[in-house]
Amino acid sequence: MPSHAYRAGRSSVGPHEIVILEDPSRGRRVRIARRGATVIGLEQTLGAATLDLADGYRDAAELDSRPSSRFAIMAPFANRIDDARYSFDGETHDLQPGIEGAQRAARHGFVRGVDFELAGFGANELGAHVEFRTSAIRPGVHPGYPFAIDLSISYLLDADGLTLEAGMRNVGDRAAPCFFGWHPYFRLGDAPADAWELQIPAETIVRTDAHYIPLPGKAAHVPMQEEPALDFRRPRPIGAHEINHAYAQLRLDEDGRARTRLRDPDSGLGLAVWQESGVMLVFTADTVTRDVRRSVALEPMESWADAFNRADCADAIRLEPGTERRFRCGVEIELP
Repeated sequence: MPSHAYRAGRSSVGPHEIVILEDPSRGRRVRIARRGATVIGLEQTLGAATLDLADGYRDAAELDSRPSSRFAIMAPFANRIDDARYSFDGETHDLQPGIEGAQRAARHGFVRGVDFELAGFGANELGAHVEFRTSAIRPGVHPGYPFAIDLSISYLLDADGLTLEAGMRNVGDRAAPCFFGWHPYFRLGDAPADAWELQIPAETIVRTDAHYIPLPGKAAHVPMQEEPALDFRRPRPIGAHEINHAYAQLRLDEDGRARTRLRDPDSGLGLAVWQESGVMLVFTADTVTRDVRRSVALEPMESWADAFNRADCADAIRLEPGTERRFRCGVEIELP
């Protein structure tokens, strides 16, 4: 493969700087904004047509308003925290002080609106890459989170597809609760998602209450065979099912990756979202602000929603001072 096969460059969307990673030999291009280190495009050329597999933010206004958290980097927590309150090492913390009732909400962490530092980007004969960093998570900046976390987000476009690697380092003097998640939305064409085939290699599903908070303790762990309507261990069409569930006990392939697959049976185009650990949250975009059920969110998460309040997640989310934890996931494009 010639050394110029991959390319990396800079551009902009309105006032927002973006990095473009390209694999011309395979007809692929990824666009990533500094705002939130957010993927806004994942293009694949098929014949004379180019399809954007990412249902991301379409313009500068959406990057600013962040509707539906498309391709959000979720840190230091992913998904929801019940009533925006949690306890850690004997202290109770309130992420929404002064807010009462239905307005209380804590979702998807603190960095969706952060302009990350562009730490470096480039390309060689093996791939195109970019790294973003932020030190925005600091005591006194975010109510209810008196911890210091340095966050790095790296993307690599290579022969295998797109890889995301997140690094979280505790630079404070006390242990911190933190974990990572990614919130991408994918589309395989212009038709609704109902006809697309979904496959999720999970042994259990996480049962939640009406607010999508996992039930306490073992009540949240439900064997997959007890929820046949949501059992996608074998690939089958999504149909009319409304899915907003986390899938756990993911089966790993021989290479150590668990793959959740989405495929359009009409075109044969598909993709696999892989992860090495954690849970996979699947959302059929039934309550998004635009293009309902025109994409599917496949969200690899290091731990569960409301993990800060769960004894069974305590070890997974604890980060001691001076230590770092990394999480890897990615997207493989499966051509017809």
